[in-house]
This record gives sequence, C-alpha cells and structure tokens, in this order.
Amino acid sequence: MVQKVFYNSSLPRAGSTLIQNILAQNPDIHSSPTSGIYEMFTNTRKVFTDGQEWKAQDVELMDQGYRGFLKGAIYGFYNNITNRPFVVDKCRGWVSEYAFINEYDPDPCIFVMVRDLRGIFTSLEKKYRLNPLKEHHIADYAELKGTTTEKRIIHWSNHVPLAPSLERLYQVLYEGHGDNLLFIRFEDLMESPQKQLNQIYEFFGLPSFQHDFYNIKQYTQENDNVYGVFGDHIIRPVLESPSTDYEAILGKSGCEMIVDNYEWYYEYFNYTI
Repeated sequence: MVQKVFYNSSLPRAGSTLIQNILAQNPDIHSSPTSGIYEMFTNTRKVFTDGQEWKAQDVELMDQGYRGFLKGAIYGFYNNITNRPFVVDKCRGWVSEYAFINEYDPDPCIFVMVRDLRGIFTSLEKKYRLNPLKEHHIADYAELKGTTTEKRIIHWSNHVPLAPSLERLYQVLYEGHGDNLLFIRFEDLMESPQKQLNQIYEFFGLPSFQHDFYNIKQYTQENDNVYGVFGDHIIRPVLESPSTDYEAILGKSGCEMIVDNYEWYYEYFNYTI
C-alpha cells in the first residue's frame, strides 16, 4: 500500500526523467512518467468551484469531502498500479500547487530540477535542428517569426514547453514560497549525484539508498510520438554530463539575451556566468 506520494515538478530539459529513473532503482519507490493527475485534479477543481450542485450544499462539508476525494484519488490510483510504498509523481504543474496539495495531503514534498537556462534553450534548439523533416510550427517566414536562433529563443520564452514552467517558478519565488520546495541543480546532479540523491531522501524523510549511476535502467515508459520532437524521455544508462556548447549553438548574443532576460533566475540559483 502506498504510504506517501511525493512530487517532481522540474523544468523541461533539466533531468526530470533521468532523476525519476535513478530514484526507481530504490525498490521502495515507484517513479511515474509524465503524469496526468495534475491536469485531472485541476479540472475537478473547476467543476467543484463552478458546479451548482456543489454550491448548493454546505460549504465546509463539501470542502471536507473534496479533500478526501483528492487524496483518495491519487492514492487509489497508485495503489492499483504499484506495490511500492512510496511514489514520485512527475508533472511540471505541481511547482505552484503547494497550497492545493497541502489541503488534501499535508506537508507535501515537491522537488524541482533546474538547469542553466542556456543549457535548456540549447537542448531545444538542437532538437529543432535535428528534425528537419518535421513541421515544428515555429518558423513562419511570412511573418518572420521563429526564423533565426534568437527569434526561437523568444518563441520558447513565451510558449510551451518552457514558458509555463518559468512563469510558475517566477511567481512561486516572487511570493516567497521557495523555501517550501527542494531545488536540485542539474549540473550538481552530474557532478555529485549521490550527494544530491541524499538531499532528496532527507527532504522526503526516507533513509538514503546507494544508487548505481553506471547502470541506470529505463523504468518509466512514455510514447514520445505524442509529444513530438521536443519530447525525449529515453535515458542513457550511464550518467554523463552533456556538453556546455551554449555559444556554439545559440551564439554569444543569444546567450546574453537569456542571461539578461532571466536575471532573477541566475541570481536565485547561483549560476555564475
């Protein structure tokens, strides 16, 4: 029976799938692929808020029932697909929902993988260039949008998969709720993986587990055809740091644009340029 659900709400292209599969080496942890529970819950929240049937009943009693509904739903879901006692549910939306989760499952543990944003934009640009047979719906020569690397940086700053995550993260930090979350820098995971895993276990309140970073098996399963060329959920079996060829891909001006536009990010996460 599932004892506790934890949450992975990392930035895209920042190692969220990798950390899920590393954690799944622990026989007590079930790691989800990209989960639909967040979307399911936010949709029920709309119905619960706007539905006349709910409004017409005792408010406090309905709130109490809704809390039970949410907790029963997520724990019931995982109790039917895993025998492991702990679950890490992965979805980018959880980062801004600490208060919501706290209502149905007090003191939630949400961790967030972050990465030098130049690395994230570089990864997206590489995916774009490696798939010339696909229509990405980004470059529009009629309107001269997304036609250069710098314009694509602007595009990803305002569209999925990156923009919503950064918006949520900015607001969480702006409101001063960053202390409720555990942030793990992707670069630190590459440099000292067991140390970062130990931080996660301490955050979860679980005993540490010695992981094997040279034999990481694919535990999570996702059909990347659903996500298009920017969805990449296949991991390498060995932990290897990716290249930091930011300027070679994005150009010096593109890198400067990212650092200037996201000064708050570089300051909060102590990235030195």
